[in-house]
Amino acid sequence: MAHRWTNTLTHADVTPRVAFLNRRQVMAGLAGVGLAGLARPAAAQEALEPNTWEEITSYNNYYEFGTRKDDPAKYAHTLVTEPWSVTIDGLVDKPGEYDFKDIMSEMTVEERIYRFRCVEAWSMVVPWNGFELADLLNMAGVQEGAKYVAFETAYRPDEMPGVQFPILEWPYREGLRLDEAMHPLTIMATGIYDKPIPNQNGAPLRLVVPWKYGFKSIKSIVRITISDVEPPTSWNMSAPREYGFYSNVNPNVDHPRWSQASERQIGGGLFAKRIPTLMFNGYEEEVGGLYDGMDLKEFY
Repeated sequence: MAHRWTNTLTHADVTPRVAFLNRRQVMAGLAGVGLAGLARPAAAQEALEPNTWEEITSYNNYYEFGTRKDDPAKYAHTLVTEPWSVTIDGLVDKPGEYDFKDIMSEMTVEERIYRFRCVEAWSMVVPWNGFELADLLNMAGVQEGAKYVAFETAYRPDEMPGVQFPILEWPYREGLRLDEAMHPLTIMATGIYDKPIPNQNGAPLRLVVPWKYGFKSIKSIVRITISDVEPPTSWNMSAPREYGFYSNVNPNVDHPRWSQASERQIGGGLFAKRIPTLMFNGYEEEVGGLYDGMDLKEFY
């Protein structure tokens, strides 16, 4: 079941592509799903500057291909994305290796225009194409007692020059609580601007969790494991003081080495002013209830 969420960001807020801008309106979600429309604070929307397609696809973090922002665009062409499969295991009724084409034949692809906020305090607005992660998990059959979802990125030293350096413990790993994974905002992206997602952006299948810092949106996924215990995550394993398991966008909780109160929008120019960061990246109305009773400063 798709179409659970209604989008209010428009193509005026995203990177322009002439052939795309006039193509269609953003797909609306079905009514009655219990989700309010995305809040659009006036100051934040007025501050949005359109990026170019080149900026979205050339300003990336994908350390398997290098640590500089332009490294993924330079080197990710070496990643072979066809054929591709995803192993789904753990507490599921139908564990196994799922061919990417078979997955896509069962999924409803929608357009989702989301804010994207990096933990490094820069941001974009990206028009993703993809399907809700909940639909994939339901296809595999989540069992009673499941609490968490773990993800792994492909680990291919012959295709990924960056893994020769011990920046992190490879393969890259991420995780969500099950209710976060099943939330209608959480998608598996397969495209950008209605085109197949480029390698440097996480082809052929990546996670997008728009209310969390970007490193939570793991790229080029090859394994999804459902479990009853909190999974290890790469940046938390590497630097637990700096990167928590939840890593929700929170302007009130600074990174130990920089403020998270504001952000720099990519494409805004050398002298562009920073804009205030929104709680949960602007999705507080939709996802704030997931964390009722939690100390959001403690559970970073």
